Amino acid sequence: MKIHEYQGKEILRKFGVATPRGKACFSVDEAVKAAGELGGKVWVVKAQIHAGGRGKGGGVKVAKSMDEVRQYAGQILGMQLKTHQTGPEGQKVRRLLIEEGADIKKELYVGMVVDRVTQKVCLMASSEGGMDIEEVAAHTPEKIHKVFVDPAAGLKDAEADDVARKIGVPEASVPQARSVLQGLYKAFWETDASLAEINPLILTGDGKVIALDAKMNFDSNALFRHEDIVAMRDLDEEDPAEIEASKYDLSYISLDGNIGCLVNGAGLAMATMDTIKLFGAEPANFLDVGGGATTEKVTEAFKLMLGNPKVKGILVNIFGGIMRCDTIATGVVAAAKEVHLSVPLVVRMRGTNEDIGKQILKDSGLPIISASDMADAAQKIVAAVSGK
Repeated sequence: MKIHEYQGKEILRKFGVATPRGKACFSVDEAVKAAGELGGKVWVVKAQIHAGGRGKGGGVKVAKSMDEVRQYAGQILGMQLKTHQTGPEGQKVRRLLIEEGADIKKELYVGMVVDRVTQKVCLMASSEGGMDIEEVAAHTPEKIHKVFVDPAAGLKDAEADDVARKIGVPEASVPQARSVLQGLYKAFWETDASLAEINPLILTGDGKVIALDAKMNFDSNALFRHEDIVAMRDLDEEDPAEIEASKYDLSYISLDGNIGCLVNGAGLAMATMDTIKLFGAEPANFLDVGGGATTEKVTEAFKLMLGNPKVKGILVNIFGGIMRCDTIATGVVAAAKEVHLSVPLVVRMRGTNEDIGKQILKDSGLPIISASDMADAAQKIVAAVSGK
């Protein structure tokens, strides 16, 4: 789950991380009022969408008068903001953050993710703030410094100080940087985050260390512990199909191809998509029905896939371990009849009650194409959607 920048800053402030003063706004009049309440002579008008690169896309403007605040707020609100993370269709801006201006002397980068190899939280920091960390890693990897934090001890003073010095924090500001880094770690740990990033973390002219941006993502499996974070969810920023899928405990992600995929198990789903690509086509979605699929879940999965007008065929690939093949077969038949399936359907099943499942498909009277293995299934659905 993702949240907006202003929401991320709300969380960081609770853990002692300094941020600029700002207000979230939903209209031009609210933006002007917020600037007046903040005071000062310079304000930043920032689009709030779940994507990076907003500044490059025209979603961040510095206003030096109330007239400019009104002008920029009017331009940004409602715009279809396109960045390298939104895709070519962009994302509509429905919220703004109006913030006081900052005296930026130096921009830095700090971020935290879970490192699966060491089973620790990895703190990454760089002197190259304001840039995409992937770009820094590709061109100047020596400028990225890492600390793997022992969860029993947390981020130690010495570790935080060492990283701060390595990325160019002056000695007088190291204690502030330590507070920010340790606050970021605590925020990451205590909210069950999967990503916590400040880009840029700035040094001001008077030596203050301030989070000028904030990006936080959270482990969806841990949200039952964080009702306050769940309340921050902005459904306007999410794919409607993915929202609908979550209601039925389906793992669904829309893609750009034309072959719908229904699979049980994330690893098998990834392998199925790779096999489709191997034979020259593109998957339309990632869809894992999990190990407890019911007829209702399978039917909803078909509805999700067919709700995408790009879908020209469906591949069902099932390994019957926990999930029995006859259960899936019954669900597939019921779903195909309910949605009046009109696109080619290829089904490959292996495992528990495989023969019973195949017989259910055969006796259904539906034009279901049976496949013997994954390669056979992929070749058959690719041929079917291409009219061969």
